[in-house]
Amino acid sequence: MPNFAYSARREGELIQGTRAAASALALAQELRASGAQPVKIEAEADLQKRAPVWRWRAAVDLQLLVIFSHQMASLMQAGVPIVKAIHTLAESAKHERLQEVLGQVAGDLEGGMDVASCFSRHPGVFSELFVSLLRVGENTGRLDLSFRRLAHYLTVERETRRRINAATRYPMFVMIALAIAIVVLNTFVIPSFAEVFAKYGADLPWQTRAIIGVSDVFVHYWPFGLSALLIGTYATFRFVRTPQGRLRWHALKLRIPVLGSIFERIYLARFCQTFAMVSRAGVPVVQGLNVVARSIGNAHMAEKVTAMGASIERGESITSTARAAGLFTPVILQMMAVGEETGNMDELLDQAAGFYEEEVDFALKGLTEALEPLLIVAIAVLVLIMALGVFLPMWDLNSVAG
Repeated sequence: MPNFAYSARREGELIQGTRAAASALALAQELRASGAQPVKIEAEADLQKRAPVWRWRAAVDLQLLVIFSHQMASLMQAGVPIVKAIHTLAESAKHERLQEVLGQVAGDLEGGMDVASCFSRHPGVFSELFVSLLRVGENTGRLDLSFRRLAHYLTVERETRRRINAATRYPMFVMIALAIAIVVLNTFVIPSFAEVFAKYGADLPWQTRAIIGVSDVFVHYWPFGLSALLIGTYATFRFVRTPQGRLRWHALKLRIPVLGSIFERIYLARFCQTFAMVSRAGVPVVQGLNVVARSIGNAHMAEKVTAMGASIERGESITSTARAAGLFTPVILQMMAVGEETGNMDELLDQAAGFYEEEVDFALKGLTEALEPLLIVAIAVLVLIMALGVFLPMWDLNSVAG
């Protein structure tokens, strides 16, 4: 059946959403039967035809999802019906896309769909972990607890991203400044020196000739270089978006000097926290590992987590499969073994997540100090090249003129 976007009024309140129906007339009858007065009903296909292709909608960031999860947990705990709660939050939302998505979720709920399925129709906003926990909360009758857990998880995720951005801001700024300096030197400064040297017709050292050659490439062939850079960047992004390319890139991220170990600990902390959350929510181990694999954020590690689920399904223990995966430190493996023996896997995994988060926090605080020597060496190399290639001939200009 086709989907229809509708707006209606119930007890003076404007409600909006989408719902599948045989026709617009049938949807109008359904709305009236539920006590709502239809205002406008249009087929989604017609709306898509009229919608401008250039329309840009901002993504829903983690901060908005954290606030939404907290608000839903409070409303559910207060006994507010979920449809009314989502309608209320949709009307008060300032973010256009979130408002639109929540309106569609509310409409689908009114149409008889279950909660998890309504949220799963918007994978660009709500992750698979988000949907899985809502499904568990719906089955156990504790949606408020599911939203509360999601709010905590998203808060930790937001703080981790914030710390990474703060730690890498200074190195990225220095690298961009270096790139701009190299372009300016090769495009404007070195050609001026080359003209001065050419007037005397003297033999130049090989360093100077090399720098002038690179500058000539910048000046005369920059359209080809820029085109090659853009094409290479586009091809790389296209390759990374393929399953094989994504797997290789995510494996490479874990081997980047300095940053690779930080990424690895971030993913392991995410694994421990997510697995603890789904275990505490009552999700079966194999299904929980599949959810964790799709929410961990690294395809290379997700492949190993999925293999863990397959091994457990064949009858192996969690600890043995984790040891075979080669992802965890001996301390974490010991904690998992104790958790498996005592039945407190979720609590011990939470402790393991806290252990990894402390390591990540310590590593991020020292990231700038670790990268500063590399940046100083890069600047020193640039200055040395300029000194040997440009200023060395200038020092001998008097003898060359003579």
